[in-house]
Amino acid sequence: MHPSHHAKTDPDHAAYIMAGSGETVTFGELETRSNQIAHAFRTLGLKHGDTLAIFAENSPRYFEICWAAQRAGLYFVCISSRLTTPEVEYIVKDSGARLLISSAGLKTVAHDVISVTDLEAYWSIDGPIQGYEPLEGVRAGMPETPISDERAGTDMLYSSGTTGRPKGIRPPLPEDTAIDGTNALTMIAQALFKASPDGTYLSPAPLYHAAPLRWCMAMTKFGMTLIIMEKFDPESYLALVEKYKVTHTQLVPTMFVKMLKLPEEARAKYDVSSLVAAVHAAAPCPIPVKEQMIEWWGPVIEEYYAGSEGNGMTWANSDQWLAHKGTVGAPIFGELHICDEAGDEVAQGEEGQIYFGGTAPPNYHNDPEKTKGALNPKHADWSSLGDVGKIDKDGFLYLTDRKAFMIISGGVNIYPQEAENILITHPAVADVAVIGVPNEEFGEEVKAVVQPMDGVEATDELANELLAFCQERLAKIKCPKSVDFDPALPRHPTGKLYKRLVRDRYWGNKDSRIV
Repeated sequence: MHPSHHAKTDPDHAAYIMAGSGETVTFGELETRSNQIAHAFRTLGLKHGDTLAIFAENSPRYFEICWAAQRAGLYFVCISSRLTTPEVEYIVKDSGARLLISSAGLKTVAHDVISVTDLEAYWSIDGPIQGYEPLEGVRAGMPETPISDERAGTDMLYSSGTTGRPKGIRPPLPEDTAIDGTNALTMIAQALFKASPDGTYLSPAPLYHAAPLRWCMAMTKFGMTLIIMEKFDPESYLALVEKYKVTHTQLVPTMFVKMLKLPEEARAKYDVSSLVAAVHAAAPCPIPVKEQMIEWWGPVIEEYYAGSEGNGMTWANSDQWLAHKGTVGAPIFGELHICDEAGDEVAQGEEGQIYFGGTAPPNYHNDPEKTKGALNPKHADWSSLGDVGKIDKDGFLYLTDRKAFMIISGGVNIYPQEAENILITHPAVADVAVIGVPNEEFGEEVKAVVQPMDGVEATDELANELLAFCQERLAKIKCPKSVDFDPALPRHPTGKLYKRLVRDRYWGNKDSRIV
């Protein structure tokens, strides 16, 4: 399974199509260009195990670079297009990248990065950047045949920084030197996600994020055609499903919410019956939201829980979820353990930190303390992503929150995800973050920061309505005591909320989140 095989058998078949521009890259073109770029890497002096960085928006050149790095045995670091110069500088330096490839749409930051880094080369795509050499010129004249020392490379991704400074996840390179080897994701894609060569895969998210990048590359291995959205828009997404008869897709719950809040006539306008599997992850999906999605799209919605670290995975199809509403699935890669602060397993049904066992633990680049901190204090072969959850009698996992976001009020542990899942279903709410804020008597109290829907006025009346709405559906101790409004919560394009930034407004520079 590799695009090079599909280039031989069906070179004119579309490997991917850019949704906005309509630019199509065939498997034959992807093969030629990735070979040329791999030769350019070698000419620059990049060898097996070296690192390059990509700082770009969704572009038709993105996968040409990734597949070139994959077949040249390199680590490729995909940097968020939303980062500032110091943030890009940090990742480039921390990763040990020898080459930076940037898109012209990010030329201001890309140009500034030159002055604070000292790399061997800087290449540009999609237009000129001062101080960068255009990739089109670099690869021109390079051989179109494979390099002589092909070996499988892999991504090196950085955590999105929702709880601190991003950390690089640097897995060992595959021991099998073949570039077309399988991995856990491709096996899962075939067995559970029903991937097939005649399918069409729609990707609505930024390619620098782990899930979109890895699912897209896995689908390309199967010979599927990718439809790449430059930017997510709910109605445009539905139109693309109908236009291309999309069979497979990957989303996050916030995208479901945006589609469900479209006018009924807009939702009913598009035919989505071609969908075979729509997988979602990144955050727990509110039960009412998922119920509505299954009712609308049918039992094609799959869910998983995993991290960029690749140390474990759970999975639930629609039927399993309907029988265990709120679950993020049962383990399919790694064994599940729910543990207390001491590292001991808790009783079935009790909440605790989630650990995966029987898999390779994460390796955080240049951060041995974080690597050590991911391990269970009593079982060194169990590792955690830092999330909190519980397991039911059938072995299905339920997330309650990230450990770092737990609110301690009067000595009681409160997991804000529950209140968030309630409030997001209110018709006036576009987005919400529930956080702990300082309280002199109880240490912390629960607050909701709400982004109203367009056209909805942020008033005291609405705040009181939201408080009552939550209290009708959830134990009062878990509900916000107050509501603030924000016209635009800081949410990552992949769907993750930068809750740390919201909380910092209330806590300032305090080291402790408990008064």
